[in-house]
Amino acid sequence: MDIGLSSASFYPYVNTEDSITIMRNLGFKLGEIFLNSDSEYEESFGKLLLEQKLKNDFVINSVHAFSSSFEPYLFDEYKRRRDDAFLKFEKVCKLAKLLGAKCYTFHGMKYRKLQEVHSSFIFDIYNKLTYAAGKQGIKLCQENVFWCLSSNTDFLYELREKCSNPIYFTLDIKQAYRAGRTPEEYIDVMGSAMENLHLNDRDDKNSCLLPGKGDVDYKKILCKLKEIGYNKVGIIEVYSDNYKDYCQLKESQNYIWNIICSQKL
Repeated sequence: MDIGLSSASFYPYVNTEDSITIMRNLGFKLGEIFLNSDSEYEESFGKLLLEQKLKNDFVINSVHAFSSSFEPYLFDEYKRRRDDAFLKFEKVCKLAKLLGAKCYTFHGMKYRKLQEVHSSFIFDIYNKLTYAAGKQGIKLCQENVFWCLSSNTDFLYELREKCSNPIYFTLDIKQAYRAGRTPEEYIDVMGSAMENLHLNDRDDKNSCLLPGKGDVDYKKILCKLKEIGYNKVGIIEVYSDNYKDYCQLKESQNYIWNIICSQKL
């Protein structure tokens, strides 16, 4: 498994385009780019990111949009609002292709009780989204997010079963615990469709910490991932207040690597 870093870990103190050089200088060869504003969806900004990617010999595995700005409205009952949100979605997919990314980490709908959801309407939209992403060679990776419908494992199972186009997943460890579940429960649902992994930690007082700074049983999680054949990428994604010095990000990468090497995962 390759261990990378998310540019979200520097928000709001580092401009997105400047994060690539920092990540590379820390020894990270790949990562996820978090787009922090609408202007960062534009092709002109994508070219700026591409320049930094090539300059630093950096692999962009995935992109993550400023999702609350439009993703929930992709499922709005007002068609014009949906259409406007879809234009932003297409911009992100095209930018992801420009950057050579494989995945789009997607939040989607805000949380609602599953019985309140008009499922055929929702799955029709997912089919449209997965088709649009696929046209750009991008895998739409639904992330489990505690404040979104995607926190519901029954919903994720239905996505796998009912979408006519392939749907993929991003597992976020902290989001699993925030939803009152374990990462292993989500791994069981995501299975072979899991394409991306957000690495972080937590304890009784903190819902997000650097890997190795909390009580998450990484040996157990990594063994579970091995069982389903997951050997792709793990992206450290934390908040900027979870560390005091950039070197701590590198230490967390080493922490994960040591577990992987010790267990020959």
